[in-house]
Amino acid sequence: MDNNYRLLVINVGSTSTKVGLFTGGKPSILDTIRYSSEALAPYPSLRAQLPLREKDLFAFLKANGIDLKTIDMIVSRGGLGKPAPAGAYRIDDAMCHDLLEGRYGKHPSALGPVVSLNISRRCGMPAIVIDPPSTDELHPIARISGIPEIERKSAFHALNQKIAARRLALKWGKKYEEMNLVVAHLGGGITIGAHQNGKVIDCTHGLGEGPLTPERAGALPTTDLLDLVFSEKFDKNNIQNRLVGQGGLFAYLGTTDVKKIEGMIRAGDEKAKLIFKAMAYQAAKDIGAMSVVLKGQIDGVILTGGLANSEMLTEWIKEWVQFLSPVFVFAGEDEMSALADGGLRVMRKEEEIKHYGADPFKDK
Repeated sequence: MDNNYRLLVINVGSTSTKVGLFTGGKPSILDTIRYSSEALAPYPSLRAQLPLREKDLFAFLKANGIDLKTIDMIVSRGGLGKPAPAGAYRIDDAMCHDLLEGRYGKHPSALGPVVSLNISRRCGMPAIVIDPPSTDELHPIARISGIPEIERKSAFHALNQKIAARRLALKWGKKYEEMNLVVAHLGGGITIGAHQNGKVIDCTHGLGEGPLTPERAGALPTTDLLDLVFSEKFDKNNIQNRLVGQGGLFAYLGTTDVKKIEGMIRAGDEKAKLIFKAMAYQAAKDIGAMSVVLKGQIDGVILTGGLANSEMLTEWIKEWVQFLSPVFVFAGEDEMSALADGGLRVMRKEEEIKHYGADPFKDK
């Protein structure tokens, strides 16, 4: 019986660990362990945070009466690992090594699989990740950049984009694999993907392409960027911070707080309106570009992620893209449910577990 499947879901972020106990796909416990920037400041690396994150997670499980012996599977948010098609991947030593070493990029989500593997080995249940951010289903033509030494790479909000796409498919009584969709994840990072019959054949890279975001610069004029790099005004670390962390809305307006920016706009701040609307404009342009990837044959445009709660932002985007297709807003991030749904598909044997160390593209 599906209701007998008990899944422990773990989603580690920069300053939080979200934990959920799902029974038959429904959450019975769902909460967040939060950390201040000051609390994490003494830890110089992700690896150094592991004891703290594990200790607090076990304390949470004990406080909520969660007996690990009753858990059928651990499902973790993935990290920036080896590029591979979407799906469920067994957490193993090779995956955890790559994540902690930052072989394909560094992000706090790397801690989730490592903690999950430790619990798995201690308690004897399997541990998997679902649709990690390094999900790679790009068409060969989408990998071409313009310089042979640089290949376009896939790094996007695969988990939330795909759950939003599946929600729309379910609403329409269709299969995700039967639809063509453009999905825009709007958050601290913004990524926009072209979903063709269940695969994301092109997408903007979450760290180096796409629109400006609350904290990221997005795509930039390359020659002007080169001038800035060699101007000696900034060192490498300063440039990196300007691109990711202190770019975007923060660089222009001094804040990443969208509610505060909306208040500034309502109070008549024309600069705030221009910059915030520019983010909507750039997102709309990339939605248009992804609709071209799908040759205009799209069933819908989806706006999702935390910033989709901003009616001001979504209405501006709609003004530019609603001629393409119907536009649907699924505000917020549904990553915990997406992880649980993926784990349930595995438990039901509707989806096979893949192996991280295998050739990820041999069946493409």
